Amino acid sequence: MQKEYHQWHSPSLGHDMEINVYGHYGRPMLVFPSSGGAFHEYEDFGMIEAIAPFIETGKIKVFTAGCIDGDTWLNHEGHPADRVRRHQDYDRYIVDEVIPFINDHCQGTQTIIATGCSLGAFHAANFFFRHPDVFDIVIALSGVYSVKQLIGDYMDENAYLNSPLDYLPDLNDEWFLEKLRASQIFFCVGQGAWEDQMRVDTDRMRSVLEYKKIPASIEFWGFDVEHHWYWWKKQISYYLGKIV
Repeated sequence: MQKEYHQWHSPSLGHDMEINVYGHYGRPMLVFPSSGGAFHEYEDFGMIEAIAPFIETGKIKVFTAGCIDGDTWLNHEGHPADRVRRHQDYDRYIVDEVIPFINDHCQGTQTIIATGCSLGAFHAANFFFRHPDVFDIVIALSGVYSVKQLIGDYMDENAYLNSPLDYLPDLNDEWFLEKLRASQIFFCVGQGAWEDQMRVDTDRMRSVLEYKKIPASIEFWGFDVEHHWYWWKKQISYYLGKIV
């Protein structure tokens, strides 16, 4: 399997960021790491190995991004307003830097699959819903989808605009709704250990998408399915098998 490492100084974030690329060609898939994870986390925990057949046959090309969760959602010492403002910098990094990098690497503009596990699922879902011109498939595994789970009851405009369970019920822009209704949406959560809040948020997401008439596949796996890489490896392979 072809693997590349890339690094550049991010004007959006003010420091260097890194990204790995796996595969020669195929549909681009951007992976967001779990809570505070590094750009190489997906490989470290066996996810690349789990989806290797899709990569090696040219069905997908995988881009694993880093995050700045330590400055944002996991910065429990910072004021929520500063944390969500910093996340807006991360949004600019992904949209203004990573997405053009992916398009250049794939030699042309393509819509992208967004995916992630745990907090990475939050990122994948949030970027997908906010930027449906860039992403047309999301595979979100074991995520929370409200910033209330990350910063408490604080709410300002930036927090609202990064909280899918808050902004989606109010979404009435037909351009967004048409894009989302034409996309492929997959949410999955287990019903075992450490999945309680993720199960609640996934069920709320199901209700919101049904209310907005946005088609989605939302599945609750068994009571033995825990918040763990072992299960995420099975889930990502299962959902990729449905779309590529």
